[in-house]
Amino acid sequence: MILELRPAAQEFLLSRSLTRKTFVGEVIYEDRAQFTHAVFPHEGVISLMAEMEDGRTIEKTSLGFEGFLGLALIMGGGVAISRSVVQVPGYTSWISVADLDEALAEFVCVREAMLRYAQALIVQTMESVACNGLHSAEQRISRWLLHARDRVMSDQFTMKQQTLSETLGVRRATVSAVCAQLQKDGILEYSRGELKIIDRPRLEQRSCQCYARVTNASLLSSNRQRPASA
Repeated sequence: MILELRPAAQEFLLSRSLTRKTFVGEVIYEDRAQFTHAVFPHEGVISLMAEMEDGRTIEKTSLGFEGFLGLALIMGGGVAISRSVVQVPGYTSWISVADLDEALAEFVCVREAMLRYAQALIVQTMESVACNGLHSAEQRISRWLLHARDRVMSDQFTMKQQTLSETLGVRRATVSAVCAQLQKDGILEYSRGELKIIDRPRLEQRSCQCYARVTNASLLSSNRQRPASA
């Protein structure tokens, strides 16, 4: 998101930020934790997770370079509403609450970009609810992998099947069966947690309409073009 801002706003935020790598399984914020920084991914995927008392988990929504973690900071709150977990590694910029407040006061484009992202995030969250209730495991897994691919800007990335299982709230055996079929059909390759998408157009065919809807909502909130099929 930072790189979509006006040059002066970019320079301000980047000069005040700490940029570092993120790792699979890293917890950025626990549920109800106080925000100390807004976190802007440049690469990778962060999931906002719901955790049940019986230990089951499912993703509420996710974000990558199109957004940021800490939306409550511009909505009158300062507390995380979910446990945020890194699902695909990458790197992020951390900006303190004080510096973010200064940027919001000085640069109109910062608030505008954040509000546009908020609108796109609402669409994504609503689509996720519909997708989880209506679509097959293969469709949901394909959609998630496509979004991950767009966020790392590469056909190859780290993705453990156990992570997919916990993220999508489906059995580990189901994830394994779907990935095995996609590999058998020549759509992807998977080995020891490393996944490579071989045929993106066919993976889109295996996905559901939610992928296009979420992608289009994100594009409307930014200056990016739709990821090209390769």
